[in-house]
Amino acid sequence: MSFRLPHRIVAGFAAGGLGTGGFSVLPGLVLAYYLTDSLAVSPLLAAVVVVAPKVVDIGLNPVIGARSDADAAATGSRTRLMWLGTVAIVPAFVLMFCVPPSVTPTVGAIWVLVTFTATAIAYSCFQVPYVALPADLTPDHHERTRLVATRIAVVALATLALGAGGPAIRDAVGGSAGYAAMAVTAGAVIATGMSLASATAARPARRQRSVAETDASRGVPPVLAVLREHSRYRIVLVAFIVQTLAGSVMLAGAQYFATYVLGDAAAIVPVFFAYIAPALVVMPLWSLPGRRWGKLRAFMVASILVVGGASVLSAAAVYPGAWVFVAISVAGIGYAGTQTFSYSILPDLIDERSAQTGRDDGGVLSGLWTAGETLGMAVGPGLYLLVLAASGFVASPAGVTVAQSGTALIGVTVGMSVLPAVLVAVSLFFLARVDRVPARSPDSSPVTSPAPTADEYPLFPS
Repeated sequence: MSFRLPHRIVAGFAAGGLGTGGFSVLPGLVLAYYLTDSLAVSPLLAAVVVVAPKVVDIGLNPVIGARSDADAAATGSRTRLMWLGTVAIVPAFVLMFCVPPSVTPTVGAIWVLVTFTATAIAYSCFQVPYVALPADLTPDHHERTRLVATRIAVVALATLALGAGGPAIRDAVGGSAGYAAMAVTAGAVIATGMSLASATAARPARRQRSVAETDASRGVPPVLAVLREHSRYRIVLVAFIVQTLAGSVMLAGAQYFATYVLGDAAAIVPVFFAYIAPALVVMPLWSLPGRRWGKLRAFMVASILVVGGASVLSAAAVYPGAWVFVAISVAGIGYAGTQTFSYSILPDLIDERSAQTGRDDGGVLSGLWTAGETLGMAVGPGLYLLVLAASGFVASPAGVTVAQSGTALIGVTVGMSVLPAVLVAVSLFFLARVDRVPARSPDSSPVTSPAPTADEYPLFPS
């Protein structure tokens, strides 16, 4: 008989999705647009600005994960870093969208670069220990899926509210003050969600740890050991990074797509509703194929939906119209499934690693996972901006709309549709390999037991 988590624990954990959704959607959705269409920063320089802070994070995340493991060993919880990130993210996030209107594009780019870097580091201090919590809170694989599905529903709700509401606040207030009002509102939502999740994380961890087992001084070597020895984790991580890259490319293109293809900057609101609202409806239903087929196979089905919806959207380059919202909704339904299963598989992989080594590397694995997510989120907007630069897109200051060339409009559409579809299709190649790869023993030699079955490995629950 499986242990069922109290509703207050599930709700408290899921509340962290307000922070995840808020931080992911607004920088991903409007930061590139803010740089090119408000601060008049060129697409190439804007690409550097949105990528560089995340590169810093990629190096820090595994270190934060190791420190989180040491905290958990010493205190029984991961709250210290989570509270640090919660407190630090608000001022940095608000300042990121408060560039003085009189500065030059170069100064504006430097301002955003510095504040975005501070925001990204604060977010990692929260997110790395946060994503390790399901493995701490329960040993039951279905309860972990319940935790993650509830969290993803909150992420989707926050994404919908702030992705649609943030630009609406910006447009209602107008100008630089509009971006500031949007940032303050979003900052309050992010802080609320992170605070509730940090309070939940104070619950004693499920596994008993010792400092010797989770010593932060082990540093980078455990990271390299995980990547070398844990083949299934490595493959799923690569697929997750590629899918995160695809999602961030699509997110970065949404505002450009609304403004230049649909012909109305305010169309970002229905675009977001089409992407996120269906996800909220189907989110509870994704657990059904997860139980019937296993998380991995359900993950692949969800990925195929993303590929289909994004591919069809490419036709908007020659025939834009209301039909695009159907294609966006199909991609959104698939996105909900990919998020649910990727994050519910992670705790299973953490357990698999612990069974191999007898050591809790949950923070290290979640640090690598968050570093991968950070990499995808960082490179996505930069990649989209490179597509715009290659297609001849022209940047403009606030209040000025430039008539883009036909080539630029194709670039806007292809970057929003074909590119994400190709990336998710590539990720399917990696996911298809997971069930053919055995776990690895601590000495890096293949496990000699028979091929994995549903009962032996949690990626394939019945």
